[in-house]
Amino acid sequence: MMKTLTLTDARARLGYWLGRAGRGDEIGVIVGDAIFAFRRVPVTSADYAEQEYGLTAAEVDAAASRIVADTRGAKTVPYVAGMLSRGNSTDKAVSRRRKAAARR
Repeated sequence: MMKTLTLTDARARLGYWLGRAGRGDEIGVIVGDAIFAFRRVPVTSADYAEQEYGLTAAEVDAAASRIVADTRGAKTVPYVAGMLSRGNSTDKAVSRRRKAAARR
């Protein structure tokens, strides 16, 4: 049996209702004259780029190759604990490098 909710009730406890749907309960939200069901949807990394961005497998492979080529010669900064906290001199150096790279 499906548990139906108003949109207001669903919003108020969205995490709870999604959790129940994830455990197999049928949960529906009434919006106007329609009911929309919460249910778990399987997503695999193989089809994610196609579903989300409309990319073919060949386009994903080409993009991955470009990313690898672009990052191959990138300069890196060794991580130091706290380096990204505001006011840290290392943080300022990283920020200057990012700004310089953005200008290019």
